[in-house]
Amino acid sequence: MGRVSAARMETFLVVSRTGSIRRAASQLHVTEAAVSAAVAHIEKQLGAKLIAKSGRGITLTESGRVYADYCRGILGLMQEAHAAVRRAESGRLRIGVVATAGEYVLLRPLAAFRNRYPEIELSLSIHPRDALFLELQHHETDLVIAGRPPRDAGLITRARRASRLVVVGPAGRACDPMRTTWLLRGRGSGTREATLNLLAQLEIDPPTLTLGSHGAVLAAAREGLGVTLIHGDAVGEHLDSGALRILPVDGTPLDRPWHAITTRTPSPTTRLFLTHLLDRDQVGADAFHPT
Repeated sequence: MGRVSAARMETFLVVSRTGSIRRAASQLHVTEAAVSAAVAHIEKQLGAKLIAKSGRGITLTESGRVYADYCRGILGLMQEAHAAVRRAESGRLRIGVVATAGEYVLLRPLAAFRNRYPEIELSLSIHPRDALFLELQHHETDLVIAGRPPRDAGLITRARRASRLVVVGPAGRACDPMRTTWLLRGRGSGTREATLNLLAQLEIDPPTLTLGSHGAVLAAAREGLGVTLIHGDAVGEHLDSGALRILPVDGTPLDRPWHAITTRTPSPTTRLFLTHLLDRDQVGADAFHPT
């Protein structure tokens, strides 16, 4: 069996993500014929059909889905290998965070790191927890700040920072958490999962309203649309201003520390950032603690 180049793998991944030869060609700035030829070459080398027509687009076959998963891991490892041989102080660091951590936990430590090591190429992406862990498993991200990773994911928690989940509602209004609407984050959110587990523990089935973003949940709670379970890190200013108040609910607050998570082989730059994240002299009260 012949080799498949990294460029062809990347082309196939774009096809798999877009579900269209035409859109993949547009994104890659090449012709549709070139994209079709790349996919056909891979199928010939593998002796397997990877895509099939589906309406006006294409869909992956089962073999195509398996191959796309391997391509993500292979290309991620190649990028990780390039980063591993660069000097830590001039390397690249890709951090993935859930929305709450991105807004309220990481920005100050990240700014201090940027000032300390200005030559490092930094990128920050915000996604739901499940998507972040998948990216980390495929070596598409170097470090994730989120809740606890799945036990069978092969990921390592390097440091933690204490945090609690509290139930909040609008200040100045009567509000019974056992009967009122509960505001939920979208699917894939760890806070959503914790909320549903709490409702089951309380043996209640209240109305729920799913909102797409962290900011929308907070705004809805302030306007009296319901109550929500949320990280205490995210509501300090709203409690201080009197817009929200913490509601006493059995089983809360919940200890849900933030986790700094990597693969088993973090790059030198990733290790440098972890050292910074643990340095209270540099990071202050936002510092994490080693596991």
